[in-house]
Formats: sequence, structure tokens, C-alpha cells
Amino acid sequence: MVSSPTHGETANMIVVGGGIVGLATAREALLRRPGSDVVVLEKADDVTTAQTGHNSGVIHAGLYYSPGSLKARLCRAGREHTIRFCDERGIDYRSIGKLVVATTPVEVDRMRGLAQRAKANGLELEEIEGSRLAEMEPNVRGLAALVSPTTGVVDFTRVARAMADQIIELGGRVVTGAQVQQIAERPDVVVVTTQTGEYRGERLVACAGLQADRLARMGGLEVDFRIVPFRGEYYQLPSRRSDVVRHLIYPVPDPALPFLGIHLSPTIDGRVTVGPNAVLGLAREGYRRGSVQLADVASYAFFPGMWRFAAKYARTGITEMGNSLLRRRYLELVRKYCPSIELTDLQPHPAGIRAQALLRSGSIVDDFLFRSTQRQLHLCNAPSPAATSAIPIASLINDRLETTGTER
Repeated sequence: MVSSPTHGETANMIVVGGGIVGLATAREALLRRPGSDVVVLEKADDVTTAQTGHNSGVIHAGLYYSPGSLKARLCRAGREHTIRFCDERGIDYRSIGKLVVATTPVEVDRMRGLAQRAKANGLELEEIEGSRLAEMEPNVRGLAALVSPTTGVVDFTRVARAMADQIIELGGRVVTGAQVQQIAERPDVVVVTTQTGEYRGERLVACAGLQADRLARMGGLEVDFRIVPFRGEYYQLPSRRSDVVRHLIYPVPDPALPFLGIHLSPTIDGRVTVGPNAVLGLAREGYRRGSVQLADVASYAFFPGMWRFAAKYARTGITEMGNSLLRRRYLELVRKYCPSIELTDLQPHPAGIRAQALLRSGSIVDDFLFRSTQRQLHLCNAPSPAATSAIPIASLINDRLETTGTER
């Protein structure tokens, strides 16, 4: 998908970022305003090469999110929109359901607190005892579990590529190999300089994921946060163990920690993945193990919020690093609820990287975060469930662009 700049013409919208959220945003703009000129700029040689292409493939129902948050509202709507889009475009998905498994009395109490939060978000849930859990999942052990029947799985790369195809069908452009080098906002236009040339747009939307803070700064915005990459390492089970579970199996999360823990995930293509953990990344887009980019490390090493965050979660960070280095420790976390998994079952699988916005206070940004000027809107934090929520996020972005100016 390669196009070239149209010199002398001004697009109605330029979208920076060819992941699922950027593509959904461009698609929504074209559906609302048929015939408009919308251009997606992606720095890689293809779309979906970063977070979208390394996604776990879960269509989330929205169990974990604070009532009233954008995450809660957009995830619930996003599940419905994702399924509708898949039906329209002939993309396979399965609503296999999720079990959140409690293995200790403390986790049972936490599970019930999670259930209250989920019900406040209007979600369909069932609490089951250990005996019923054993009937539903003979290889899983626990004292109790929450059943989320509407959670599903899909290949989000296929979803995003179908969005890119639809953008072109609707008359939009998707330009790859177009790394943004400069953004200049003028009173009547935004000028974007890339490797492939100059693009001019009435509005610019940046859905830049792991580079969100850099794009915002390039656009002249005040950046009061930093993107910190957390590497999520996965294993996959051998094909002979692909029937070990039928549902997505998650542990009960510790509310004191920012991530959900290691889980078993059947995928749409018949595999079962194990993970992820959450290890501080040494490269924003270093998906290969051992990848290091000194500029990426420096971007958070000299950020005061990083040191405050590290002080708060030092013990957790050490534990996660140990789990990363020692496969047997990783295995122990899985065997808490699925004791039949063996060390030899943990086979290599590509890692993912979560772009997490961190504030100067050391707090993580726990919801979608926007920053804007008169002609630019930057989505600065879009962690999970961004893939599930992509279509409602796109709708929200286009709503904001239709107002007088954009919200700060």
C-alpha cells in the first residue's frame, strides 16, 4: 500500500499511524464524509507491523476497567462493533468466553470485588465454584471463577488490514514507508514532512502508539508524560496440547499491580499462547529478545516519573525479570491454575510491546489519553483494550474533530 503526496492539494485529514486505531480513524472519517481526502501515513513498509501485529487477539468484554472510564465505555461498545465489522468483511472470530480463576481465598475476595466492578459496567458474568470450573475446564484448578461468556478471539491483523482495504475502497490513501520527520501547524493547515515527501492537511490525527510522545512533541504540543515500553513475553503450547483449555484462562489480577498476569489464550488459528509477563523494554519497537536502543532507554531514564514508578514497583520489576530469565519460574505461575503444563510445553512465541504513558508523578495513565491543538489531535495513551475499542475510539476522535477546535 504505497501512495505519493499530491503536491499543491490539502487533504481533509492526515492520520499518522497505520495500526488498528489509526486505520479505524481514517475509515470512520471516510464513512462520515464520503468523497473527502483522507491520508494515512505509516513509517513501516506495511500496516499493522507494531502493536497491532503483536496483539494477543482477545476481543475483550471489559471486566477490569473503572466504571465511567473511557476504557469501560469504549471496550463494551468496541466488542459489538468489532464483531459487526468481522461479519461484514467475512473475518473469522469466536466468542469462546473467559474464566478468571481464583486459586486462594485472598484471590476469591479479589475476584468478587472484580465482579462488582464488572457488573457496574453492565457486563454479563457468572460466578462458579471449583467443582463447576473442573467440569468446564478439566485441566484447570481453582477455588472459584468468574465466567465472562462474551469475551472472544480474532486476528486483529486481519481486522486492521480489512480496514486499510476499505479506506482505499472509499477513496482514501494509505502511504507506507512514510516516516514523519517534521510537523508544522499553521493557521489554516498542518504540514507534515516525511521520507516520501510533504503532505498538507486541514487536520492531523496522530495514533502513533510507541512513538506517541515524540509525535506530540514534534507537533509542538506540551508533553507532560513519557511513553515507556513494557515487553510482554509469550510462549505457545505444542499442537498436541492445543486442547488443554477451551476458554481463555486468566488469573485474578493483583489490584496493587498494573498488569493482568500470565494467562492461557486459545487463538483463532488453533494455538494456545501462554503469557504475557511485563518486563521493562530497552527498545520501543525491539520485538526481538535482547533488542536495545539507547535513545529509547534515555527517553525514560532521564524522566523523573520513571524513577518514582521504579521505586514503587521495584520488587515487582525484579520478579518479572526473574520470570523472564528463568522459564521454570514462568511455568510456576501457569501451574497455579493449570498444573498439567510441563516445562517442555513452553515453546517460543513472538513478544509484544505495550506502550504505557507515565506521568511525572510516577503514576501510569490508566485510561485513553488525548492531547490537542486547534488542528491536531494526538492519541497519547492507548493500551489494551485499544484493539477491541478501535472503532469507538475512531468515532470519538471524529466527534472531537467536528467540534469547534479540539479538546485539550
